[in-house]
Amino acid sequence: MAGLCVRSALVTGANRGIGLGIVKQLLQMPNPPEWVFAACRDPKGERAQELQHLASKHANLVIIPLEVTDPASIQAAAGRVREHLKDSGLNLLINNAAILLNRTLEIETVENMAQVYATNTIGPLLVSQAFLPLLKKAAQGSSSSELSCSKAAIINMSSSAGSIEEIFVWDYGQVISYRCSKAALNMLTKCQSLGYRQHGILCATLHPGWVQTDMGNFSSTKPPLTVDVSVQGMLNVLCSLSEKDTGTFLDWEGKVVPW
Repeated sequence: MAGLCVRSALVTGANRGIGLGIVKQLLQMPNPPEWVFAACRDPKGERAQELQHLASKHANLVIIPLEVTDPASIQAAAGRVREHLKDSGLNLLINNAAILLNRTLEIETVENMAQVYATNTIGPLLVSQAFLPLLKKAAQGSSSSELSCSKAAIINMSSSAGSIEEIFVWDYGQVISYRCSKAALNMLTKCQSLGYRQHGILCATLHPGWVQTDMGNFSSTKPPLTVDVSVQGMLNVLCSLSEKDTGTFLDWEGKVVPW
């Protein structure tokens, strides 16, 4: 992780699973960010206790209330982050918050599709829009002309379950709404890479692998990856991303995932 040098990073869905794992490893870096913003829906809830404990030990960790389906909550979160950053920008935005409902084609519903799409696809769109001014400021303040995660980047946490070519782990769960939302998120990332490149912002989507989290345990089969292994791999990938990688879909090992 020596190549990742960011002054500030924000992670959504940071109270558990992969999001919490990312926060932990950012704080453990040899040169950790001056600010790590851990955003989650209910910072004082039972599921955020580990995050709260972490914040009590790290002065550079700030917990931000954020409901990614609520525009008012998103704007309030952006305001809080802006207050902490003062005259500097946000280097790294990781849109990790997501939900999964294990439904088959036969029982999938309008309500489920709408709920999952709102969180997994529209959420990253709205959060990225709200934090765009801070990402632009970080890019403008960088001495480098090349795109990188150390300069300014939006990383959307996707899944090869949303890959139309791979249809990852279909035999273990159809998870229709989740797959469709991630396929849409992949297109959003591609669009962001085209629209935000002029502002010096790198945009990419990552597949963390099938990870041992509450979300990953949707079948009777134990996922093969631990959170630590997945997160370490993804942070290593972030170190290596450059101009050529904006708009790409990679896994935790840096391998290209087919759309």
